[in-house]
Amino acid sequence: MNKSAFRTLALATVLSVVTANAFAANPKVGGAAMYEDKNIVENAVNSKDHTTLVAAVKAAGLVETLQGKGPFTVFAPTNEAFEKLPKGTVETLLKPENKAQLTKVLTCHVVAADAMSSAIEKMIKDDKGTHDVKTVGGCILKAKEMGGKITLTDETGGVAHVTIADVKQSNGVIHVIDKVLLPKM
Repeated sequence: MNKSAFRTLALATVLSVVTANAFAANPKVGGAAMYEDKNIVENAVNSKDHTTLVAAVKAAGLVETLQGKGPFTVFAPTNEAFEKLPKGTVETLLKPENKAQLTKVLTCHVVAADAMSSAIEKMIKDDKGTHDVKTVGGCILKAKEMGGKITLTDETGGVAHVTIADVKQSNGVIHVIDKVLLPKM
């Protein structure tokens, strides 16, 4: 292979890698495609794994907020995560008279930043293994890394694992988690 052909091949290889990375698709969530040009709510409503979260966001009156400019990082518990709560908890929280408590629980899953997993991992490393994450609800979550996965410990000692990271949104990022994060009440 002559030098010119080698350069052309090398350039084509680099361009294909750069192009593939630039257009890397978001992971599917709940069987649905997640689109970077849609906001958090527009994408979440399509996930069959987040119907409880969407219902809770609507009941708390947070739809408009989470459709806003952001940026937001949302740690999004799945339906299974909500099912792990004591029997009747979700139904109780969804009652209009419990809106303030529901809002507190939900806003303890939201950070006013666009924090991809690599940024969270760096903060954990910089803080020698545990990084305090302040949520818009005033909760402090303890972020750690275990076995290459990010975990979040809530104010009650419950631990959630990020099961799907870095789902890019037009106004932030979603990280799917396997437990509902609870504030101290």
